Amino acid sequence: MSQIIVAALYQFVALPDYRELRAALLDICISNGTRGTLLLAEEGINGTIAGTREGIDAVRAWLDLDERFDRLEYKESLMGTDSVPFYRMKVKLKKEIVTLGLPGISPKMKVGRYVKPEDWNDLILDPNTLVVDTRNSYEHEVGTFKGAVNPETKTFREFPNWATQNLDPTKHKKVAMFCTGGIRCEKATSYLLEQGFEEVYHLKGGILNYFDRVSHTDSTWEGECFVFDNRVTVNHKLEAGEFDQCHACRRPIKEADKSRSVFVMGVQCHHCVDEYSDQQKDCFRMRQLQIELAEARGESHIGMDVQELKERQTAVHRIRELRKKKQREFESNKAIDP
Repeated sequence: MSQIIVAALYQFVALPDYRELRAALLDICISNGTRGTLLLAEEGINGTIAGTREGIDAVRAWLDLDERFDRLEYKESLMGTDSVPFYRMKVKLKKEIVTLGLPGISPKMKVGRYVKPEDWNDLILDPNTLVVDTRNSYEHEVGTFKGAVNPETKTFREFPNWATQNLDPTKHKKVAMFCTGGIRCEKATSYLLEQGFEEVYHLKGGILNYFDRVSHTDSTWEGECFVFDNRVTVNHKLEAGEFDQCHACRRPIKEADKSRSVFVMGVQCHHCVDEYSDQQKDCFRMRQLQIELAEARGESHIGMDVQELKERQTAVHRIRELRKKKQREFESNKAIDP
């Protein structure tokens, strides 16, 4: 197999027909052997796919045929191996391509000032600039720009509440924000502008674009960058990093974390030990067993992600409750009419 290309892309653009786009987009991706996840919503497109050079080029060419994708924020990196970092190809329909949870906040209407990676260092080293990491807390802990504020959010939905409590347009005159590929910080600038902030900046193309355009010798980045594929993290050279991943919660973990007493391979780590029910953990154990059996047979295993496991567990629970209800009704009717 040819060397694998990973392509991250997004654009805020009006897509009133996004539901109709799904089938054609999924077909072009699958027919060209790409894997990953793309999100479609009325506000645009977002996601990451991986495949051969020919496969990625075919998907990009298909997108380019639609004039609406004329400002696609697009970034490629090389895997360095012939292994695709995703198990399958998905195209999902969403209310938002990045979930802030507030209607009316749209970079199509109002957006902060884009900053090229080459100009980013000068901006964030200015003592008058407040630098904010708009990613989740576990991403920040893996690596971030020197001096950046960690909002300590678990999801992007929590960012508006944090901003309301910690940012003040009368005090914070210059705010610079960043994220992995540029999409979260772009939407965050739209929110801050709505709240009365005037001088709001964001890193164009995100951290991955910064890694590509700025030499590691000139970098103000510290650590590695979490990515949403099987590489887990990448270093400044966009090479796979040193972190592994908890297969339950998908958060990054180090080899030392696997020695903690709470760690159970595929079931829980110190991050998520109290986050899942016993039923969910039983489901995780079954998945881990399937993975180990597949490896013993020399086969690859395409496991379910956490959301799929939750959905399946919910469905199973509903079926069980329905069966119990029918059994109670049957027994009640039997008692009335023996």
